[in-house]
Amino acid sequence: MSSRIGPFTVSGSCPVRMRRPGSGSGTATASGPEAARQRPLWAAAAPAPAPAGGSKKITHPVKAILAGGLAGGIEICITFPTEYVKTQLQLDERANPPRYKGIVDCVQVTVRDHGVKGLYRGLSSLLYGSIPKSAIRFGMFEFLNNRMIDEKGVLTMWRSFLCGLGAGVAEAVLVVCPMETVKVKFIHDQSSLSPKYHGFFHGVRGIIREQGLRGTYQGLTATVLKQGSNQAIRFFVMTTLRNWYKGNDPNKPINPFITAAFGATAGATSVFGNTPLDVVKTRMQSLEASKYKNTLDCAYQILKNEGLFAFYKGTVPRLARVCLDVAIVFVIYEEVVKILNKI
Repeated sequence: MSSRIGPFTVSGSCPVRMRRPGSGSGTATASGPEAARQRPLWAAAAPAPAPAGGSKKITHPVKAILAGGLAGGIEICITFPTEYVKTQLQLDERANPPRYKGIVDCVQVTVRDHGVKGLYRGLSSLLYGSIPKSAIRFGMFEFLNNRMIDEKGVLTMWRSFLCGLGAGVAEAVLVVCPMETVKVKFIHDQSSLSPKYHGFFHGVRGIIREQGLRGTYQGLTATVLKQGSNQAIRFFVMTTLRNWYKGNDPNKPINPFITAAFGATAGATSVFGNTPLDVVKTRMQSLEASKYKNTLDCAYQILKNEGLFAFYKGTVPRLARVCLDVAIVFVIYEEVVKILNKI
């Protein structure tokens, strides 16, 4: 049964067949605006088919900020003693009689003079900064990642390098530089005969009163270079290993132990790649930073007075800390994101 509406013939119920007068039994086709006008409403509302090869799997930046902040806080409580020893060895300049003979001696002298809690001197400044640092790092990385992944949800190696670089620069400017400056001054202050800082807030007030807000941004250039290269290397290596493990399935789950192994590898690579920048940054943020004109002058003075190997002071304790640090952070981050996705 059929009826006629205007120039078209409507046959039966659905689907609707539109025939132009004089076109016989053939079905007319249209394109462009005319096709859009002729398309039934139910067809316009139908969802587009998913792209072949899987869909994008993204993490919202807010989830990344929450997961990253929690991971950073837990990690720093576990690994701070190695950070303390690394900083002490880097501050133990060769120009003066060295105070420590090595890693073990540094730990023994600190425990003898200040007790076990001496290994946690400066923890408060790093803990207050570690949570927002990791939050900003992962939040910025996911923000950039969500705009650079392809239609299959895969982030290429070099795009991951750029995402990591952006995350590192953001955390350096907003959190790491002032946090690290206060931390280094605290640790350096403890090595003096008469420490003048008696806590986090007392130290911050003293630094700002004596040097102004600028005093918490000493070594900014070195910090930006260090953090930018740090995260660029780590996310590059981590993404490369993840892509290799997942193969053609971007949604393939990764066991936490494998994530930890990948994270430790990424951390070790970043240590050997930018320890010289870390040494320069530490010197520029110490209590004696005023004797250097700028970052380049600091690097020149270290090379001139202490030799090339001085740029790798504290590499071993930093290697142990960073490998553990990156492994813990990536594992906790991934697991917290999974929980948030379920919630």
